[in-house]
Amino acid sequence: MAVKVLVVDDSGFFRRRVSEILSSDPTIQVVGTATNGKEAIDQALALKPDVITMDYEMPMMDGITAVRHIMQRCPTPVLMFSSLTHEGARVTLDALDAGAVDYLPKNFEDISRNPEKVKQMLCEKVHTISRSNRRFTGYGSAPATPVATPAPAAATAAGSLRSPAPSTSATRQPAPARPSASHAAPHASTSSAPKRKAYKLVAIGTSTGGPVALQRVLTQLPANFPAPIVLIQHMPAAFTKAFAERLDKLCRINVKEAEDGDILRPGLALLAPGGKQMMVDGRGAVKILPGDERLNYKPCVDITFGSAAKSYGDKVLAVVLTGMGADGREGARLLKQGGSQVWAQDEASCVIYGMPMAIVKADLADAVYSLDDFGRHLVEACL
Repeated sequence: MAVKVLVVDDSGFFRRRVSEILSSDPTIQVVGTATNGKEAIDQALALKPDVITMDYEMPMMDGITAVRHIMQRCPTPVLMFSSLTHEGARVTLDALDAGAVDYLPKNFEDISRNPEKVKQMLCEKVHTISRSNRRFTGYGSAPATPVATPAPAAATAAGSLRSPAPSTSATRQPAPARPSASHAAPHASTSSAPKRKAYKLVAIGTSTGGPVALQRVLTQLPANFPAPIVLIQHMPAAFTKAFAERLDKLCRINVKEAEDGDILRPGLALLAPGGKQMMVDGRGAVKILPGDERLNYKPCVDITFGSAAKSYGDKVLAVVLTGMGADGREGARLLKQGGSQVWAQDEASCVIYGMPMAIVKADLADAVYSLDDFGRHLVEACL
């Protein structure tokens, strides 16, 4: 059965071009088009498409507002088109928070210069998000309430493990909780509570659905979280700085885009820069390397996990969240061989059950948890 797509854009040229590209795939059917957000809502209700491609800047109603209305009235996987700029990144992250599943760069030059590559990328994205978990489409609109800071005794013990935090951490407050989303994940884990251990590193890898998932997990961590954290999210180079800044404002821990030579420290999460590879060494230093064209992912979860396995042996807690493909599986295998722990997100709370499924099917998961349980279990395991 063909995937039904609604194309939304105020540019007549772009609507036609996207429609032509999608229609060239016999397994995709363009069932309608819209020129603004209001039309998009009406068409989504009338046509019930499997996927909506959405521009951001449109007359009458912008794309983000339209996404919010669609998620409330007829939840549908949305693929946003975005410019590869800092502002474009900010807008795209807002769209993901509103409920969009994924995004693609809106680049007219690429369409003209590399039509086959654009066709392959666009059609693959449409097919992938058409299989996304609709029950959680739009779950980005309500981040989980942060876990309460541990009692003073526990906090004091944890404080001895960490270097002094920047003065801003002392006054950092969690973002106010918004009303619960109607598609919030269940608070039920499929594995028992973790055993506490003095981990030297928490490493989290994710892809499609990851920006919202990471936001949910990291906003639950207290400022005195005792383990350094590295984050590997499949994301373009233009987006990772804006994403790190967003997380830093929302979380009580500090978050920044990783730079070569950064030092791992408790209460700090370092996000791998887009287009490059991130490795860690036994001295606690971060190495940022050029993206290898032979690798599909830049950054690549396997690369970071593998370096962590080599540098920290059995003292790593690795987490694999929602995402397509199997990136992270081989790195997790190396971590398991060294005695480290690997957790995976459960299928029910994933937007795309690809990366976690690869971990589970390879029998590498020590625990499988629902998305909203990771923050609590990370605190239990590390504090």
